[in-house]
Amino acid sequence: MGWQPYKLDQAAHDLVFPRRNMRSDGEKNVLGQAYKMRTAVAYGLERFWGEQLRLKDEEANYWKATWDKLVEIMLLADIEIPNNADRAQQIHDLWNFPMNDRKVAIAVLTQLCDCMVWWTQRYKQLEISLGDEGDDTET
Repeated sequence: MGWQPYKLDQAAHDLVFPRRNMRSDGEKNVLGQAYKMRTAVAYGLERFWGEQLRLKDEEANYWKATWDKLVEIMLLADIEIPNNADRAQQIHDLWNFPMNDRKVAIAVLTQLCDCMVWWTQRYKQLEISLGDEGDDTET
């Protein structure tokens, strides 16, 4: 077995980039969800997966897309994370997910979310600098 690149940074970028200008409710920037995702990782896979149920619209879609990407990445490592459409079955399967696989999945999810936070920072910085330039041209 050799080194396997899972391209977590690219996956994070591909999750963040399409949402860089989205606003979920006209006031909140969807990119702020990446910080909340990173915080939720500490509470486990069940809590992370469940956040998409609590949220609405693009915020929920962002969490779901991140979960789906984690499932996809873990398949590359031959770890199949439960991903059922039936909520009750999903919760049951997550609580019974093997502990060793759970530890690996949480480590990968942590790194994926850290990468997403990094990309979020970069796009927020770009937004701020573009906003500053816009202010200079108006005065």
